[in-house]
Amino acid sequence: MLAKSDVLAEVVEEWLTRFERVLGEGDEVALKALFHADSHWRDVLALQWAIDTFDGREAVVDSLLSSAGKARPTGFRIDPRRTAPRRATRAWTEAIEAIFRFETDLGRCSGVLRLTQARDGEPKAWTLLTVLEELKGFEETIGKSRPTGQSYARDFRGPNWLDLRKAAQAYSDRNPAVVVVGAGQAGLSIAARLKQLDVDTLIVDRWPRVGDNWRQRYHALTLHNQVQVNHLPYMNFPPNFPTYIPKDKIASWFEAYAECMELNVWSGTDFESGSYDDKTGRWTVVLRRDDGTRREMHPRHVIMATGLSGTPIRPDIPTLRNFRGAILHSADYTDGEAWRGKRAIIIGTGNSGHDIAQDLHASGAKATLVQRSSTMVVNVEPSAQLPYALYDEGPPLEDCDLITMSVPLSLARKSHILLTEQARKIDQPLLDGLEKVGFKLDFGDEGTGWQFKYLTRGGGYYFNVGCSDLIAAGEVGLVQYSDIAEFVADGARMRSGEILPADLIVLATGYQGQDTLVTKLFGPQVASRLGPIWGFGEGQELRNMFQRTPQPGLWFIAGSFAQCRIYSKYLGLQIKASEEGLLA
Repeated sequence: MLAKSDVLAEVVEEWLTRFERVLGEGDEVALKALFHADSHWRDVLALQWAIDTFDGREAVVDSLLSSAGKARPTGFRIDPRRTAPRRATRAWTEAIEAIFRFETDLGRCSGVLRLTQARDGEPKAWTLLTVLEELKGFEETIGKSRPTGQSYARDFRGPNWLDLRKAAQAYSDRNPAVVVVGAGQAGLSIAARLKQLDVDTLIVDRWPRVGDNWRQRYHALTLHNQVQVNHLPYMNFPPNFPTYIPKDKIASWFEAYAECMELNVWSGTDFESGSYDDKTGRWTVVLRRDDGTRREMHPRHVIMATGLSGTPIRPDIPTLRNFRGAILHSADYTDGEAWRGKRAIIIGTGNSGHDIAQDLHASGAKATLVQRSSTMVVNVEPSAQLPYALYDEGPPLEDCDLITMSVPLSLARKSHILLTEQARKIDQPLLDGLEKVGFKLDFGDEGTGWQFKYLTRGGGYYFNVGCSDLIAAGEVGLVQYSDIAEFVADGARMRSGEILPADLIVLATGYQGQDTLVTKLFGPQVASRLGPIWGFGEGQELRNMFQRTPQPGLWFIAGSFAQCRIYSKYLGLQIKASEEGLLA
Protein backbone atom coordinates (compact mmCIF):
# COMPACT_ATOMS: atom_id res chain seq x y z
CA MET A 1 0.00 0.00 0.00
CA LEU A 2 1.05 3.60 -0.52
CA ALA A 3 2.13 5.52 2.55
CA LYS A 4 -0.59 7.06 4.70
CA SER A 5 -1.15 10.80 4.52
CA ASP A 6 0.63 11.60 7.80
CA VAL A 7 3.92 10.17 6.54
CA LEU A 8 3.79 11.14 2.86
CA ALA A 9 6.21 14.02 3.40
CA GLU A 10 8.61 11.76 5.28
CA VAL A 11 8.61 9.23 2.43
CA VAL A 12 9.25 11.94 -0.15
CA GLU A 13 12.00 13.63 1.87
CA GLU A 14 13.78 10.33 2.37
CA TRP A 15 13.71 9.64 -1.38
CA LEU A 16 14.94 13.15 -2.22
CA THR A 17 17.79 12.87 0.31
CA ARG A 18 18.95 9.57 -1.14
CA PHE A 19 18.54 10.90 -4.67
CA GLU A 20 20.70 13.96 -4.01
CA ARG A 21 23.41 11.89 -2.35
CA VAL A 22 23.76 9.17 -5.01
CA LEU A 23 23.40 11.66 -7.87
CA GLY A 24 26.19 13.76 -6.40
CA GLU A 25 28.38 10.68 -5.92
CA GLY A 26 27.67 9.50 -9.47
CA ASP A 27 26.61 6.11 -8.10
CA GLU A 28 24.85 4.54 -11.07
CA VAL A 29 23.79 1.36 -9.26
CA ALA A 30 22.30 3.21 -6.28
CA LEU A 31 20.59 5.71 -8.58
CA LYS A 32 18.95 2.93 -10.58
CA ALA A 33 17.62 1.46 -7.35
CA LEU A 34 15.54 4.63 -6.85
CA PHE A 35 13.63 4.28 -10.15
CA HIS A 36 11.14 1.83 -11.59
CA ALA A 37 12.15 0.06 -14.78
CA ASP A 38 9.30 1.91 -16.51
CA SER A 39 10.19 5.39 -15.29
CA HIS A 40 10.27 8.80 -16.96
CA TRP A 41 12.28 12.00 -16.50
CA ARG A 42 11.35 15.29 -18.13
CA ASP A 43 13.79 18.16 -17.81
CA VAL A 44 12.81 21.73 -18.63
CA LEU A 45 16.11 23.67 -18.66
CA ALA A 46 17.05 22.69 -15.09
CA LEU A 47 19.94 20.28 -15.71
CA GLN A 48 20.47 20.95 -19.41
CA TRP A 49 19.63 23.82 -21.75
CA ALA A 50 16.81 21.94 -23.45
CA ILE A 51 13.28 20.64 -22.96
CA ASP A 52 13.58 16.88 -23.23
CA THR A 53 12.04 13.63 -21.98
CA PHE A 54 13.74 10.32 -21.22
CA ASP A 55 11.87 7.02 -20.89
CA GLY A 56 13.01 3.88 -19.12
CA ARG A 57 15.34 3.52 -16.13
CA GLU A 58 18.51 3.11 -18.21
CA ALA A 59 17.91 6.27 -20.25
CA VAL A 60 16.78 8.23 -17.19
CA VAL A 61 19.82 7.36 -15.08
CA ASP A 62 22.33 7.81 -17.92
CA SER A 63 20.92 11.25 -18.74
CA LEU A 64 20.74 12.34 -15.10
CA LEU A 65 24.37 11.41 -14.49
CA SER A 66 25.63 13.10 -17.65
CA SER A 67 23.68 16.31 -16.89
CA ALA A 68 24.27 16.57 -13.14
CA GLY A 69 28.04 16.90 -13.46
CA LYS A 70 27.68 20.25 -15.21
CA ALA A 71 24.61 21.62 -13.44
CA ARG A 72 25.61 20.44 -9.92
CA PRO A 73 22.10 20.27 -8.42
CA THR A 74 21.81 20.44 -4.62
CA GLY A 75 19.31 21.14 -1.85
CA PHE A 76 16.52 18.80 -2.92
CA ARG A 77 13.63 19.16 -0.48
CA ILE A 78 9.85 19.49 -0.42
CA ASP A 79 8.82 23.04 -1.24
CA PRO A 80 6.75 24.29 1.72
CA ARG A 81 5.29 27.09 -0.40
CA ARG A 82 3.64 24.68 -2.81
CA THR A 83 0.90 22.06 -2.63
CA ALA A 84 1.82 19.48 0.01
CA PRO A 85 2.62 15.88 -0.96
CA ARG A 86 -0.58 13.96 -1.61
CA ARG A 87 -1.96 10.89 -3.23
CA ALA A 88 -3.00 11.54 -6.82
CA THR A 89 -4.10 9.48 -9.80
CA ARG A 90 -2.35 10.24 -13.08
CA ALA A 91 -2.78 8.13 -16.20
CA TRP A 92 -5.09 5.95 -14.08
CA THR A 93 -2.22 5.10 -11.73
CA GLU A 94 -2.23 6.05 -8.05
CA ALA A 95 0.99 7.63 -6.80
CA ILE A 96 2.43 9.87 -4.12
CA GLU A 97 2.81 13.23 -5.87
CA ALA A 98 5.09 15.89 -4.44
CA ILE A 99 6.44 19.27 -5.52
CA PHE A 100 10.03 19.92 -4.50
CA ARG A 101 12.71 22.55 -4.97
CA PHE A 102 16.46 22.57 -5.49
CA GLU A 103 19.25 24.71 -6.92
CA THR A 104 21.96 24.46 -9.55
CA ASP A 105 24.99 26.65 -10.13
CA LEU A 106 22.91 28.83 -12.45
CA GLY A 107 19.40 28.78 -11.13
CA ARG A 108 16.65 27.99 -8.67
CA CYS A 109 14.52 25.07 -9.71
CA SER A 110 11.35 23.13 -8.98
CA GLY A 111 10.24 19.62 -9.69
CA VAL A 112 7.45 17.09 -9.41
CA LEU A 113 8.09 13.58 -8.13
CA ARG A 114 5.70 10.63 -8.30
CA LEU A 115 6.44 7.56 -6.24
CA THR A 116 4.74 4.19 -6.55
CA GLN A 117 5.40 1.04 -4.58
CA ALA A 118 7.81 -1.49 -6.06
CA ARG A 119 7.51 -5.25 -5.65
CA ASP A 120 9.93 -5.16 -2.73
CA GLY A 121 7.67 -2.68 -0.94
CA GLU A 122 9.99 0.29 -1.44
CA PRO A 123 8.64 3.51 -2.99
CA LYS A 124 10.40 4.18 -6.28
CA ALA A 125 10.18 7.00 -8.78
CA TRP A 126 7.68 6.55 -11.57
CA THR A 127 7.95 10.07 -13.01
CA LEU A 128 10.34 12.95 -12.33
CA LEU A 129 10.13 16.52 -13.57
CA THR A 130 12.90 19.09 -13.09
CA VAL A 131 12.27 22.71 -14.08
CA LEU A 132 14.32 25.91 -14.06
CA GLU A 133 12.34 28.61 -12.24
CA GLU A 134 14.76 31.55 -12.29
CA LEU A 135 18.34 32.47 -13.10
CA LYS A 136 20.48 33.56 -10.17
CA GLY A 137 21.25 37.26 -10.45
CA PHE A 138 18.61 37.78 -13.15
CA GLU A 139 15.37 37.37 -11.22
CA GLU A 140 12.09 38.78 -12.52
CA THR A 141 11.22 42.31 -11.44
CA ILE A 142 8.03 41.31 -9.64
CA GLY A 143 6.82 41.19 -6.05
CA LYS A 144 9.48 42.51 -3.69
CA SER A 145 11.76 43.07 -6.68
CA ARG A 146 9.26 45.32 -8.42
CA PRO A 147 10.35 48.80 -9.61
CA THR A 148 9.96 51.39 -6.86
CA GLY A 149 8.61 54.14 -9.11
CA GLN A 150 10.45 56.72 -7.00
CA SER A 151 11.94 58.47 -10.01
CA TYR A 152 8.45 59.31 -11.27
CA ALA A 153 7.37 60.76 -7.95
CA ARG A 154 10.56 62.53 -6.82
CA ASP A 155 12.25 63.88 -9.95
CA PHE A 156 9.93 66.74 -10.79
CA ARG A 157 12.06 68.03 -13.67
CA GLY A 158 12.70 64.68 -15.31
CA PRO A 159 10.46 62.78 -17.71
CA ASN A 160 7.40 61.24 -16.09
CA TRP A 161 6.10 57.72 -16.59
CA LEU A 162 4.17 58.56 -19.76
CA ASP A 163 7.16 60.32 -21.31
CA LEU A 164 9.31 57.25 -20.72
CA ARG A 165 6.66 54.89 -22.08
CA LYS A 166 6.33 56.88 -25.30
CA ALA A 167 10.10 56.94 -25.75
CA ALA A 168 10.38 53.22 -25.07
CA GLN A 169 7.75 52.37 -27.68
CA ALA A 170 9.13 54.69 -30.36
CA TYR A 171 12.52 52.93 -30.79
CA SER A 172 13.77 56.12 -32.38
CA ASP A 173 17.35 55.64 -31.21
CA ARG A 174 17.80 51.91 -30.61
CA ASN A 175 17.06 48.38 -31.78
CA PRO A 176 15.11 45.96 -29.61
CA ALA A 177 16.89 42.82 -28.49
CA VAL A 178 13.80 40.84 -29.49
CA VAL A 179 11.09 41.28 -32.11
CA VAL A 180 7.94 39.26 -31.45
CA VAL A 181 5.68 38.71 -34.46
CA GLY A 182 2.04 38.53 -33.37
CA ALA A 183 0.08 40.08 -30.50
CA GLY A 184 -2.20 37.17 -29.62
CA GLN A 185 -1.93 35.12 -26.46
CA ALA A 186 1.46 33.75 -27.53
CA GLY A 187 3.05 37.10 -28.34
CA LEU A 188 1.67 38.90 -25.30
CA SER A 189 2.73 36.08 -22.97
CA ILE A 190 6.35 35.92 -24.12
CA ALA A 191 6.67 39.71 -24.28
CA ALA A 192 5.38 39.98 -20.71
CA ARG A 193 7.92 37.38 -19.54
CA LEU A 194 10.78 39.17 -21.27
CA LYS A 195 9.66 42.51 -19.84
CA GLN A 196 10.07 41.15 -16.31
CA LEU A 197 13.53 39.83 -17.24
CA ASP A 198 14.58 43.28 -18.52
CA VAL A 199 14.95 42.16 -22.14
CA ASP A 200 14.03 44.95 -24.56
CA THR A 201 11.18 43.55 -26.66
CA LEU A 202 8.99 44.90 -29.46
CA ILE A 203 5.79 43.20 -30.58
CA VAL A 204 4.66 43.82 -34.15
CA ASP A 205 1.17 42.89 -35.31
CA ARG A 206 -0.57 43.50 -38.62
CA TRP A 207 -3.97 44.30 -37.07
CA PRO A 208 -4.84 47.96 -36.26
CA ARG A 209 -5.47 47.20 -32.56
CA VAL A 210 -4.22 44.67 -30.04
CA GLY A 211 -6.94 42.04 -29.76
CA ASP A 212 -8.15 42.39 -33.34
CA ASN A 213 -7.07 38.81 -34.05
CA TRP A 214 -10.06 37.87 -31.85
CA ARG A 215 -12.22 40.96 -32.32
CA GLN A 216 -12.48 40.49 -36.10
CA ARG A 217 -13.51 36.83 -35.99
CA TYR A 218 -17.06 35.60 -36.42
CA HIS A 219 -19.77 37.17 -34.32
CA ALA A 220 -20.72 34.24 -32.09
CA LEU A 221 -17.24 33.03 -31.15
CA THR A 222 -16.37 32.27 -27.53
CA LEU A 223 -13.54 30.27 -25.98
CA HIS A 224 -14.35 26.56 -25.81
CA ASN A 225 -12.49 25.85 -22.58
CA GLN A 226 -13.08 27.43 -19.21
CA VAL A 227 -11.77 30.65 -17.75
CA GLN A 228 -9.69 29.10 -14.96
CA VAL A 229 -7.45 27.39 -17.53
CA ASN A 230 -6.88 30.45 -19.70
CA HIS A 231 -5.13 33.09 -17.58
CA LEU A 232 -2.21 35.03 -19.06
CA PRO A 233 1.06 35.40 -17.10
CA TYR A 234 1.02 37.69 -14.03
CA MET A 235 -2.60 38.90 -14.51
CA ASN A 236 -5.44 36.46 -13.92
CA PHE A 237 -8.86 37.17 -15.33
CA PRO A 238 -11.13 38.93 -12.81
CA PRO A 239 -13.32 36.57 -10.77
CA ASN A 240 -16.48 37.90 -12.41
CA PHE A 241 -15.43 36.89 -15.93
CA PRO A 242 -17.77 34.34 -17.55
CA THR A 243 -16.79 30.69 -17.64
CA TYR A 244 -16.60 30.79 -21.44
CA ILE A 245 -15.18 34.15 -22.47
CA PRO A 246 -16.65 35.86 -25.58
CA LYS A 247 -14.20 36.87 -28.28
CA ASP A 248 -14.74 40.62 -27.87
CA LYS A 249 -14.12 40.40 -24.14
CA ILE A 250 -10.89 38.53 -24.85
CA ALA A 251 -9.93 41.22 -27.36
CA SER A 252 -10.49 44.00 -24.84
CA TRP A 253 -8.56 42.07 -22.19
CA PHE A 254 -5.60 41.66 -24.56
CA GLU A 255 -5.57 45.41 -25.16
CA ALA A 256 -5.73 46.17 -21.44
CA TYR A 257 -3.09 43.52 -20.70
CA ALA A 258 -0.61 45.06 -23.13
CA GLU A 259 -1.14 48.46 -21.53
CA CYS A 260 -0.96 47.23 -17.92
CA MET A 261 2.13 45.11 -18.54
CA GLU A 262 3.79 48.06 -20.36
CA LEU A 263 4.47 46.04 -23.49
CA ASN A 264 5.92 47.79 -26.52
CA VAL A 265 3.54 47.11 -29.40
CA TRP A 266 3.53 48.40 -32.94
CA SER A 267 0.08 47.57 -34.26
CA GLY A 268 -0.77 47.97 -37.93
CA THR A 269 2.74 46.76 -38.72
CA ASP A 270 3.66 43.98 -41.13
CA PHE A 271 6.80 41.91 -40.63
CA GLU A 272 7.91 41.74 -44.26
CA SER A 273 11.20 39.82 -44.16
CA GLY A 274 14.14 38.75 -42.08
CA SER A 275 17.71 37.63 -42.79
CA TYR A 276 20.30 36.48 -40.26
CA ASP A 277 23.96 37.45 -40.13
CA ASP A 278 25.97 34.62 -38.58
CA LYS A 279 28.96 36.91 -37.97
CA THR A 280 27.12 39.58 -35.97
CA GLY A 281 24.47 37.29 -34.50
CA ARG A 282 21.77 39.74 -35.52
CA TRP A 283 18.78 39.80 -37.82
CA THR A 284 17.97 42.39 -40.41
CA VAL A 285 14.19 42.67 -40.40
CA VAL A 286 11.98 44.93 -42.47
CA LEU A 287 8.79 46.26 -40.89
CA ARG A 288 6.09 48.14 -42.80
CA ARG A 289 4.08 50.57 -40.66
CA ASP A 290 0.43 51.43 -41.17
CA ASP A 291 1.41 54.75 -42.82
CA GLY A 292 3.33 52.85 -45.51
CA THR A 293 6.79 53.70 -44.18
CA ARG A 294 9.37 50.97 -43.66
CA ARG A 295 11.74 50.50 -40.75
CA GLU A 296 14.78 48.25 -40.76
CA MET A 297 15.75 46.80 -37.39
CA HIS A 298 18.53 44.54 -36.14
CA PRO A 299 17.37 42.42 -33.20
CA ARG A 300 19.30 39.44 -31.90
CA HIS A 301 16.14 37.36 -31.65
CA VAL A 302 12.92 36.96 -33.61
CA ILE A 303 10.04 35.09 -31.99
CA MET A 304 7.26 33.86 -34.24
CA ALA A 305 4.04 34.06 -32.22
CA THR A 306 1.57 33.96 -35.08
CA GLY A 307 -0.24 30.85 -33.82
CA LEU A 308 -1.42 27.78 -35.66
CA SER A 309 -4.12 29.64 -37.58
CA GLY A 310 -2.03 31.69 -39.96
CA THR A 311 -2.51 31.56 -43.72
CA PRO A 312 -5.94 30.22 -44.74
CA ILE A 313 -6.04 27.05 -46.82
CA ARG A 314 -8.10 27.70 -49.94
CA PRO A 315 -8.29 24.29 -51.60
CA ASP A 316 -8.14 24.04 -55.36
CA ILE A 317 -11.66 22.86 -56.25
CA PRO A 318 -11.72 23.10 -60.04
CA THR A 319 -15.48 23.53 -60.46
CA LEU A 320 -15.84 26.04 -57.62
CA ARG A 321 -15.20 28.81 -60.12
CA ASN A 322 -18.56 27.94 -61.70
CA PHE A 323 -20.39 29.15 -58.58
CA ARG A 324 -21.83 32.65 -58.99
CA GLY A 325 -22.61 33.35 -55.36
CA ALA A 326 -20.28 34.55 -52.62
CA ILE A 327 -17.28 32.47 -51.54
CA LEU A 328 -15.63 33.18 -48.19
CA HIS A 329 -12.95 31.47 -46.16
CA SER A 330 -13.96 31.02 -42.54
CA ALA A 331 -11.23 33.54 -41.65
CA ASP A 332 -13.28 36.20 -43.49
CA TYR A 333 -16.68 35.21 -42.12
CA THR A 334 -18.08 37.60 -39.50
CA ASP A 335 -21.87 37.38 -39.05
CA GLY A 336 -24.85 35.42 -40.34
CA GLU A 337 -27.35 38.31 -40.29
CA ALA A 338 -26.43 39.34 -43.83
CA TRP A 339 -27.52 35.88 -44.98
CA ARG A 340 -30.95 35.73 -43.37
CA GLY A 341 -33.31 33.83 -45.66
CA LYS A 342 -30.42 32.67 -47.85
CA ARG A 343 -28.84 29.26 -48.38
CA ALA A 344 -25.27 28.41 -47.40
CA ILE A 345 -22.88 25.52 -47.92
CA ILE A 346 -20.09 25.22 -45.38
CA ILE A 347 -17.20 22.99 -46.45
CA GLY A 348 -15.43 21.55 -43.41
CA THR A 349 -16.60 20.07 -40.12
CA GLY A 350 -14.10 21.35 -37.57
CA ASN A 351 -14.91 23.92 -34.89
CA SER A 352 -15.15 26.83 -37.33
CA GLY A 353 -17.36 24.98 -39.79
CA HIS A 354 -19.81 23.91 -37.12
CA ASP A 355 -19.87 27.31 -35.40
CA ILE A 356 -20.50 29.11 -38.69
CA ALA A 357 -23.26 26.68 -39.63
CA GLN A 358 -24.91 27.22 -36.25
CA ASP A 359 -24.54 31.00 -36.55
CA LEU A 360 -26.12 30.99 -40.02
CA HIS A 361 -28.94 28.76 -38.80
CA ALA A 362 -29.59 31.09 -35.86
CA SER A 363 -29.69 34.01 -38.31
CA GLY A 364 -32.41 32.40 -40.37
CA ALA A 365 -30.27 30.97 -43.17
CA LYS A 366 -30.50 27.40 -44.48
CA ALA A 367 -27.10 25.91 -43.65
CA THR A 368 -25.63 22.66 -44.97
CA LEU A 369 -22.32 21.24 -43.79
CA VAL A 370 -20.11 19.35 -46.21
CA GLN A 371 -17.95 16.73 -44.51
CA ARG A 372 -14.63 16.00 -46.21
CA SER A 373 -13.24 13.52 -43.67
CA SER A 374 -14.16 11.98 -40.35
CA THR A 375 -14.31 14.34 -37.41
CA MET A 376 -14.23 13.94 -33.66
CA VAL A 377 -17.21 15.44 -31.84
CA VAL A 378 -17.24 16.00 -28.09
CA ASN A 379 -19.77 17.93 -26.01
CA VAL A 380 -18.24 21.11 -24.65
CA GLU A 381 -19.61 20.14 -21.23
CA PRO A 382 -18.67 18.05 -19.47
CA SER A 383 -16.68 15.94 -21.91
CA ALA A 384 -14.35 18.54 -23.44
CA GLN A 385 -13.43 19.79 -19.97
CA LEU A 386 -12.33 16.39 -18.61
CA PRO A 387 -8.61 16.99 -19.38
CA TYR A 388 -8.72 20.15 -17.26
CA ALA A 389 -10.05 18.49 -14.09
CA LEU A 390 -6.75 19.24 -12.32
CA TYR A 391 -7.51 22.96 -12.46
CA ASP A 392 -10.70 22.33 -10.46
CA GLU A 393 -9.00 20.23 -7.78
CA GLY A 394 -7.80 23.14 -5.69
CA PRO A 395 -4.02 23.55 -6.18
CA PRO A 396 -2.91 27.09 -7.12
CA LEU A 397 -2.55 27.87 -10.81
CA GLU A 398 1.26 27.70 -10.76
CA ASP A 399 1.12 24.24 -9.13
CA CYS A 400 -1.44 23.03 -11.69
CA ASP A 401 0.84 24.24 -14.48
CA LEU A 402 3.82 22.44 -12.97
CA ILE A 403 1.86 19.22 -12.54
CA THR A 404 0.55 19.50 -16.11
CA MET A 405 4.12 19.74 -17.43
CA SER A 406 5.20 16.75 -15.37
CA VAL A 407 3.21 14.17 -17.35
CA PRO A 408 5.48 12.78 -20.12
CA LEU A 409 4.11 12.25 -23.60
CA SER A 410 3.72 8.48 -23.37
CA LEU A 411 1.66 8.76 -20.18
CA ALA A 412 -0.30 11.72 -21.59
CA ARG A 413 -1.30 9.53 -24.54
CA LYS A 414 -2.51 6.84 -22.17
CA SER A 415 -4.44 9.42 -20.14
CA HIS A 416 -6.14 10.83 -23.20
CA ILE A 417 -7.11 7.40 -24.51
CA LEU A 418 -8.89 6.78 -21.23
CA LEU A 419 -10.41 10.28 -21.16
CA THR A 420 -11.64 9.82 -24.73
CA GLU A 421 -13.30 6.54 -23.80
CA GLN A 422 -14.95 8.27 -20.85
CA ALA A 423 -16.16 11.17 -23.01
CA ARG A 424 -17.44 8.76 -25.64
CA LYS A 425 -19.64 7.00 -23.09
CA ILE A 426 -20.98 10.30 -21.78
CA ASP A 427 -21.72 11.57 -25.31
CA GLN A 428 -23.04 8.29 -26.71
CA PRO A 429 -26.64 9.48 -27.34
CA LEU A 430 -25.37 12.45 -29.35
CA LEU A 431 -22.87 10.33 -31.28
CA ASP A 432 -25.55 7.76 -32.12
CA GLY A 433 -27.76 10.54 -33.45
CA LEU A 434 -24.98 11.88 -35.66
CA GLU A 435 -24.16 8.48 -37.09
CA LYS A 436 -27.82 7.94 -37.97
CA VAL A 437 -27.72 10.97 -40.30
CA GLY A 438 -24.44 9.85 -41.87
CA PHE A 439 -21.90 11.91 -39.93
CA LYS A 440 -18.51 10.18 -39.99
CA LEU A 441 -16.90 10.08 -36.56
CA ASP A 442 -13.41 9.32 -35.33
CA PHE A 443 -11.70 9.57 -31.96
CA GLY A 444 -8.16 10.48 -32.91
CA ASP A 445 -5.08 8.42 -33.66
CA GLU A 446 -5.36 5.24 -31.60
CA GLY A 447 -8.25 6.82 -29.71
CA THR A 448 -6.13 9.61 -28.19
CA GLY A 449 -8.87 12.20 -28.65
CA TRP A 450 -9.09 15.86 -29.44
CA GLN A 451 -6.02 17.11 -27.53
CA PHE A 452 -3.67 14.95 -29.55
CA LYS A 453 -5.45 15.99 -32.74
CA TYR A 454 -4.64 19.55 -31.70
CA LEU A 455 -1.04 18.75 -30.81
CA THR A 456 -0.38 16.88 -34.05
CA ARG A 457 -2.44 18.73 -36.65
CA GLY A 458 -4.10 21.73 -34.98
CA GLY A 459 -7.67 20.61 -35.66
CA GLY A 460 -9.99 17.85 -36.84
CA TYR A 461 -12.51 18.02 -34.01
CA TYR A 462 -15.57 19.94 -32.84
CA PHE A 463 -16.60 20.99 -29.34
CA ASN A 464 -20.36 20.71 -29.55
CA VAL A 465 -22.16 23.82 -28.36
CA GLY A 466 -25.36 22.92 -30.19
CA CYS A 467 -24.61 22.41 -33.87
CA SER A 468 -24.31 18.62 -33.57
CA ASP A 469 -27.78 18.54 -32.06
CA LEU A 470 -29.07 20.57 -35.00
CA ILE A 471 -27.42 18.15 -37.44
CA ALA A 472 -28.87 15.11 -35.69
CA ALA A 473 -32.30 16.76 -35.77
CA GLY A 474 -31.99 17.63 -39.47
CA GLU A 475 -32.15 21.37 -38.87
CA VAL A 476 -28.63 21.85 -40.25
CA GLY A 477 -28.03 19.81 -43.38
CA LEU A 478 -25.18 17.36 -43.91
CA VAL A 479 -23.70 15.95 -47.09
CA GLN A 480 -20.45 14.13 -47.79
CA TYR A 481 -17.95 15.85 -50.06
CA SER A 482 -17.56 12.60 -51.98
CA ASP A 483 -21.24 12.82 -52.94
CA ILE A 484 -20.75 16.15 -54.75
CA ALA A 485 -20.19 15.75 -58.48
CA GLU A 486 -19.39 19.40 -59.17
CA PHE A 487 -20.15 22.97 -58.23
CA VAL A 488 -22.48 24.85 -60.54
CA ALA A 489 -23.68 28.42 -60.83
CA ASP A 490 -26.38 28.09 -58.18
CA GLY A 491 -24.82 25.58 -55.80
CA ALA A 492 -23.56 22.00 -55.85
CA ARG A 493 -24.67 19.20 -58.16
CA MET A 494 -24.80 15.93 -56.28
CA ARG A 495 -23.87 12.62 -57.89
CA SER A 496 -27.56 11.75 -57.70
CA GLY A 497 -28.25 14.66 -60.06
CA GLU A 498 -29.94 16.74 -57.37
CA ILE A 499 -28.91 20.38 -57.01
CA LEU A 500 -28.01 21.62 -53.52
CA PRO A 501 -28.79 25.35 -53.91
CA ALA A 502 -26.61 27.99 -52.29
CA ASP A 503 -26.10 31.75 -52.18
CA LEU A 504 -22.95 31.44 -50.08
CA ILE A 505 -20.12 28.92 -49.84
CA VAL A 506 -17.86 29.09 -46.79
CA LEU A 507 -14.51 27.32 -46.91
CA ALA A 508 -13.91 26.17 -43.32
CA THR A 509 -10.86 24.35 -44.59
CA GLY A 510 -8.29 25.29 -41.99
CA TYR A 511 -4.94 26.99 -42.15
CA GLN A 512 -1.48 26.26 -43.49
CA GLY A 513 1.27 25.36 -41.05
CA GLN A 514 3.88 27.83 -39.91
CA ASP A 515 6.32 26.29 -42.36
CA THR A 516 4.59 28.25 -45.14
CA LEU A 517 4.95 31.56 -43.31
CA VAL A 518 8.60 30.86 -42.48
CA THR A 519 9.34 30.27 -46.16
CA LYS A 520 7.63 33.53 -47.08
CA LEU A 521 9.36 35.67 -44.44
CA PHE A 522 12.80 34.08 -44.13
CA GLY A 523 13.26 32.10 -47.33
CA PRO A 524 13.32 28.41 -48.26
CA GLN A 525 16.82 27.84 -46.86
CA VAL A 526 15.74 28.75 -43.32
CA ALA A 527 12.53 26.75 -43.69
CA SER A 528 14.52 23.71 -44.83
CA ARG A 529 16.97 24.09 -41.95
CA LEU A 530 14.11 24.17 -39.44
CA GLY A 531 12.03 21.33 -40.79
CA PRO A 532 8.49 20.75 -39.49
CA ILE A 533 7.06 23.09 -36.87
CA TRP A 534 4.52 21.76 -34.35
CA GLY A 535 3.52 18.11 -33.96
CA PHE A 536 5.79 15.32 -32.79
CA GLY A 537 8.64 13.70 -34.64
CA GLU A 538 10.79 10.96 -33.17
CA GLY A 539 11.08 12.78 -29.85
CA GLN A 540 8.51 13.59 -27.22
CA GLU A 541 8.47 17.38 -27.47
CA LEU A 542 6.69 19.60 -29.96
CA ARG A 543 8.99 20.28 -32.88
CA ASN A 544 10.76 23.66 -32.88
CA MET A 545 8.52 24.97 -30.09
CA PHE A 546 9.51 26.90 -26.96
CA GLN A 547 13.25 26.20 -27.25
CA ARG A 548 16.26 26.66 -29.52
CA THR A 549 15.81 25.76 -33.16
CA PRO A 550 18.35 24.85 -35.84
CA GLN A 551 18.19 28.48 -36.96
CA PRO A 552 20.08 30.67 -34.45
CA GLY A 553 18.02 33.56 -33.12
CA LEU A 554 14.68 32.22 -34.38
CA TRP A 555 12.16 30.99 -31.82
CA PHE A 556 8.54 29.83 -31.90
CA ILE A 557 5.68 29.92 -29.44
CA ALA A 558 2.09 28.89 -30.16
CA GLY A 559 -0.80 26.94 -28.76
CA SER A 560 -3.58 27.32 -26.24
CA PHE A 561 -3.73 30.01 -23.58
CA ALA A 562 -2.40 27.49 -21.05
CA GLN A 563 0.49 26.39 -23.28
CA CYS A 564 1.49 30.00 -23.92
CA ARG A 565 1.27 30.90 -20.24
CA ILE A 566 3.33 27.88 -19.18
CA TYR A 567 6.01 27.73 -21.85
CA SER A 568 6.52 31.47 -22.31
CA LYS A 569 8.35 31.36 -18.99
CA TYR A 570 10.94 28.89 -20.24
CA LEU A 571 11.32 30.52 -23.62
CA GLY A 572 11.93 33.81 -21.81
CA LEU A 573 14.56 32.24 -19.55
CA GLN A 574 16.45 30.85 -22.55
CA ILE A 575 16.52 34.23 -24.27
CA LYS A 576 17.62 35.96 -21.07
CA ALA A 577 20.37 33.36 -20.64
CA SER A 578 21.44 33.97 -24.22
CA GLU A 579 21.53 37.73 -23.67
CA GLU A 580 23.69 37.28 -20.56
CA GLY A 581 26.10 34.84 -22.21
CA LEU A 582 24.91 31.84 -20.18
CA LEU A 583 23.50 29.91 -23.12
CA ALA A 584 26.18 28.88 -25.56
